[in-house]
Amino acid sequence: MKAILVQPDKALTWSDVPNPVVGDEDVLVEIHCAALNRADLMQRDGDYPPPAGCPEWMGLEIAGVIVEMGKIAAEKSNYKLGDEVCALLGGGGYAEYVNVKYDMLMPVPKGRSLVEASAMPEAYATAYLNLFIEGKAKAGDTLLMHAGASGLASVVIPMAKAFGLRVITTVLSDEIAEKIKPLGADLVVNTKKENIADVLKAQLEAGTPVDITIDCLGGSFMGGCLPYLAHGARWIMIAALAGQITEIDLKNIYVRNVRIIGSTLRSRTPAFKAELLAKLVEDVWPKVEAGMMKPSIYKVLPIEEAEAAHAILQRGENVGKVVLTVK
Repeated sequence: MKAILVQPDKALTWSDVPNPVVGDEDVLVEIHCAALNRADLMQRDGDYPPPAGCPEWMGLEIAGVIVEMGKIAAEKSNYKLGDEVCALLGGGGYAEYVNVKYDMLMPVPKGRSLVEASAMPEAYATAYLNLFIEGKAKAGDTLLMHAGASGLASVVIPMAKAFGLRVITTVLSDEIAEKIKPLGADLVVNTKKENIADVLKAQLEAGTPVDITIDCLGGSFMGGCLPYLAHGARWIMIAALAGQITEIDLKNIYVRNVRIIGSTLRSRTPAFKAELLAKLVEDVWPKVEAGMMKPSIYKVLPIEEAEAAHAILQRGENVGKVVLTVK
């Protein structure tokens, strides 16, 4: 089969690789679509290696068709040959086929295409993890989701709204603010014009403070925001694209009972991920099938144009997910 390999000069090539060997608990999926994540760029640069036992090539979420099943997978799962599925991977999605342990599979939600389904496992699992497991979100809470034009925000914002949260998000221009209006955020802050700490202070004084923040930016401003959260708020760090260093008033943290939580999905155990995916299908898939939320697709390109797809993420031009088609 073929897969996208990273060459020593960081170039991407569609190259021959060995076919997967299907184990007893494995399902072989013929990949039709693979969605991009910023983690792919990090892996390409050598900063985010795949977990042990995963293929060396990139790709964390795919959709496709089951073409082979191991004995235990066939006995323990409800899937069968020919089923359309999507899957969360430790790696290996930029390819023609992938081995997936049966409990890492999810059905394609009714009414959704394989392109849309490929954009759901990683982003939806990350959103659910940080909203409901780490963030303890409940209806009526206020969420601050940074980087409103990101692929993750395109999932987090509608998911939070579907579960009754109020949402504040940040962008870098009025043009981007206009583009993300369909996501349904209650307040969009252009941080080129407004200081987000000042906005949070005003929210606190108005009696509508932020209960949960999902922060992929970090940087110097992060510590300045912490004094203006709700008592008992959760600030969840998932990346530090704007810088790894900040200054924090520690007294504010313990007096206001604020929790700073580091969170990544990729480092979780397979058992944790399996439980998380089961919760997704139980809690979120019905809302997707009811039309309350759907994946936002920015552009679809053939797998041979993976370089161009990566460039879209590197330039930060996408509002929503970029998807590669394989089949």
